[in-house]
Amino acid sequence: MKMLPKVLMFVGALLLLTLFLTPLWSITLEAPQYPDGITMYIWINKITGDTEHTLQNINILNHYVGMQYIEPDSIPELKYFPYIIVTMAALGLLISFKANRKLILSWVIIMVVLGILGMYDFYLWEYDYGHNLDPKAPIKVPGMAYQPPVFGSKMLLNFNAISYPYWGGLFLGLSIIMAIAAFFTARKTTGSK
Repeated sequence: MKMLPKVLMFVGALLLLTLFLTPLWSITLEAPQYPDGITMYIWINKITGDTEHTLQNINILNHYVGMQYIEPDSIPELKYFPYIIVTMAALGLLISFKANRKLILSWVIIMVVLGILGMYDFYLWEYDYGHNLDPKAPIKVPGMAYQPPVFGSKMLLNFNAISYPYWGGLFLGLSIIMAIAAFFTARKTTGSK
């Protein structure tokens, strides 16, 4: 039982590193001209699509309604998010050797705060892309904004925009859950002495 909180915290911290292997979030656009949908994947350090031309196709569609081009190289978050993840994974691994309740709780709180800030930043990014439209766009619909949902689905003209966590987002959540389990297991272990 003594090892359980250490193992939970260790595995939870390692799970953060899966964010380099799988996207954090996905946004799919479904429409009559795209019956299978086109999907954009948001990683912690890049944006890709389900094909090599997905991002180009989305940018062409965005151009018609006046949205900005999605240029991953110009998004600062994609440059510094990897450092945050590596730092939090390293801290989590160090904390796992001691399995100190206060340190585990501090790590969980920091991760939750970072998660909330990350979701808020994602919302602001989507808001800017969906509302800051070029007035010279070929297609103008008065009062229409093209912000995809942060979570769920939403009709944008004839497109159904579907936004959900991808495997990386699920692993991130599981990482925090494992750290919470480590905290409670460490507490029970300490309390039973």
